[in-house]
Amino acid sequence: MENIQREPCPYRIVDDCGAAFAMGATMGTLFHFWKGYRNSPASKRIMGGIAAMKIRAPILGGNFGVWGGMFSTIDCTLIYIRGKEDPWSSITSGAITSGLLTARLGMGPSLRAAAAGAVILALIEGVIIGLNRAASEQYKPVMPQIPDPSQLPPHQQPYHKPM
Repeated sequence: MENIQREPCPYRIVDDCGAAFAMGATMGTLFHFWKGYRNSPASKRIMGGIAAMKIRAPILGGNFGVWGGMFSTIDCTLIYIRGKEDPWSSITSGAITSGLLTARLGMGPSLRAAAAGAVILALIEGVIIGLNRAASEQYKPVMPQIPDPSQLPPHQQPYHKPM
């Protein structure tokens, strides 16, 4: 099942990396502003929120960007090696990406992160497949039903000449 609307693989990596950075920076801006606002003294709340946002939001955006770029690179590599694009490539890419990004913590945490990455991507792929199936139901061809002539109102019934 190929997703027609996605960019081809070399461009997808840059596209996904940028989209992940933008999402991480946006969510980081909101989260860290709120966290800085809440933890600042009452007279300095706005400035505390802005300071925390300026310091931490780009870091979170960068972390998201690294994850998105690495995921897309591994996904494109698997698609190239396997010769097909299916949910298994994304699930495996999520596991490998999560495992590699936590490899410096040791084998145990890396394997747990890989399992969590695989589960999260499996859930995402399952939701996508479910939404595609639900949306495709409305486009199934339907055989037109010919009405039974005896059920038609008298003015619509076919005319038969008496013999």
